[in-house]
Amino acid sequence: MESELAEIVEGSTRLLVPKESLSEKVPPKEPAFFNPRARISRDFSIIAYSAFLKNFKGPKTFLDSLAGIGARSIRVANEISSIEKVVANDVNPQALEIGKNIARLNQVTKCEFSENEACRFLSLHSTRDGRGAIVDVDPFGSPSRYLDCAIRATFHGGLLSVTATDMTVLHGIFPEACQRKYYGTPVRTTYGNEIALRLILGCMNIVAGRLDIMIVPLFVQHNMHYYKAYVKILVKTNTKNCMGYILHCDNCGNRKVVHEVEHTCNICNSRAKLAGPLWTDSLHDKNFVDSMISEEKNLTVDKSCMTFLEKCQGETDMPPAYFTLDEIAHRKQSAPPSLANIIEKIKAIGHRATKTSMNPTGFKTDATIDEILSLV
Repeated sequence: MESELAEIVEGSTRLLVPKESLSEKVPPKEPAFFNPRARISRDFSIIAYSAFLKNFKGPKTFLDSLAGIGARSIRVANEISSIEKVVANDVNPQALEIGKNIARLNQVTKCEFSENEACRFLSLHSTRDGRGAIVDVDPFGSPSRYLDCAIRATFHGGLLSVTATDMTVLHGIFPEACQRKYYGTPVRTTYGNEIALRLILGCMNIVAGRLDIMIVPLFVQHNMHYYKAYVKILVKTNTKNCMGYILHCDNCGNRKVVHEVEHTCNICNSRAKLAGPLWTDSLHDKNFVDSMISEEKNLTVDKSCMTFLEKCQGETDMPPAYFTLDEIAHRKQSAPPSLANIIEKIKAIGHRATKTSMNPTGFKTDATIDEILSLV
């Protein structure tokens, strides 16, 4: 096996990874799966976990239910000094063997390894003393089958981070599958990535509610091939209504949050589409994003993380559903305006506007589409 592995560095951790995973477009699952393109996701995990543990009172244990070769687990053990114990679980013994070699390479001693099916592993850690301060679920495809046991395995006040990679389902190519897995239906729009994240959070909220548990989103992050949500788990009932729909009108570009099913656009009276039910409240917690920004300076992560976090900081209390410059240009049949220019003009008429982490040419605002178009 040694000859099939290559050594790379992520953060301040040396990793041994299957050589083919670095050269193949789709990383092979044999002998073990490793996705080099998810490096940024792992960087954000290190920042988020490090910021979270600063204020967590209780045993600082990290449970990685689908660890693969343990890239995220061992980075947590090696790069976050406050973590006390890491348990890397996977069903693939070859992956775990590579993980043990990586732990030895980095002289990591606080990482244990477990060979088990993910839900069985999480169930074993759902006792009062066995739960994790941080629990991670990073599957192939949808995380929905693991949510019950992952929530139960997370401490009250703990952090649950969940990844989804089933892009075609979340982006509306298979709406029935999305309804089945996430309890909501997407709409194919320019801001489909935000709808996808809100569907994931909506599903987590529904599952948590069934267990008399409340989720509080702290941070969400996305890339071309995955979505990741970080939520705080609280053993209490959520009395606030955080669920609803995004009404989207293809005719005029109007989008707004509604809490009851309706299909008429309030601007042009056309028949509109509905995405949801989904999470309509904040995606980011401002205090948490602030603490991630201050923590980033102490860690070895990609420079793009800070740019992303600064955009998150600006959009924490903005309404759902962003606009893009291309969309505005297409509707005006003109060249796209500059992002700074359009944000400035929206603010000048008394509305709020900011860049969004969701799209490099996107912006969030409480202005309506007709108000935006009148400014361009």
